[in-house]
Amino acid sequence: MEKFLILSDGKPGHVNQSIAFAELSGHEYIIVQVKFRNRFCKALSYLFDRIGLHITPLFKMTGDLQGCSTVVSAGSETYYANRTLATKLGMRSVSVMLPSGYRYGGFDQIIAQDHDRPPVRANIQTLPINLCKVRPQSIFQPEAGCHCLGLVIGGPNKVFRMKTEKLRKQIEQIVTLFPEHKIVVSTSRRTPAEIEEMLSSFDFSKAWIYSSDPANPIPDFLAHCDYVFITGDSTSMISEAVSFGASAVEILPLDEAAPAKKFSALINGLEHRGCLHRFDGTVGTCRTKIDLLAELEGELK
Repeated sequence: MEKFLILSDGKPGHVNQSIAFAELSGHEYIIVQVKFRNRFCKALSYLFDRIGLHITPLFKMTGDLQGCSTVVSAGSETYYANRTLATKLGMRSVSVMLPSGYRYGGFDQIIAQDHDRPPVRANIQTLPINLCKVRPQSIFQPEAGCHCLGLVIGGPNKVFRMKTEKLRKQIEQIVTLFPEHKIVVSTSRRTPAEIEEMLSSFDFSKAWIYSSDPANPIPDFLAHCDYVFITGDSTSMISEAVSFGASAVEILPLDEAAPAKKFSALINGLEHRGCLHRFDGTVGTCRTKIDLLAELEGELK
């Protein structure tokens, strides 16, 4: 079986999408690390790509490339290396996410998200969510007959602020709405200390606080919980929730620190499909899931 070469920039949110593409397409893969030698080399890569000059001295890489037929990558640190290796080694090139700044026509296939508003081109396929493949790890396993609710708490970023008191009130509303459910919680590496401290004031059945326990129980939440509430700051977390399990998905709105066009487009589209509901003090019953394999089926053939 032909093997995929995945180029990693070291960011889990990027490399995991490439891994999901390989696994959904039924191919084995190897992962190699790649990065530009410096910022000047990265700046040059945009110019060189536009004039069709692909040379390896601009980047450094660790790993064995033997036996690979397709190079797959996500993230701006990887796209020039993707095109260069594909050109020099005669491999097919696949970009996961839009390779902004580089020539779209240079890639054999681009997997883009609807919320990035990609142009209409023969080599660009759009998906309603990020590529992902959820894998429960049995970190969380409820007792038989137990009704559970999961809280997935992210953190502030360039687009969203996370206010402690607003989140506290949202959680208090949830606790009131679900008195018979056992509530389990997970935080992320971006969750501020004051949010973690606030969460400790609640009597949750179980909490995985990233600063003290970085295990990821979210796939298990999706597999076992009746409802999963997610702060709306991560397209990756939202994508996982609407593509796996049977949980009804609720989004906890955050305050914008900057225009949130991409997030709004993603959530609006998924709300229209019945995949999620914005929590407003009431809950929906949005359990529709997106089958990424079916979405990709035409391209994978």
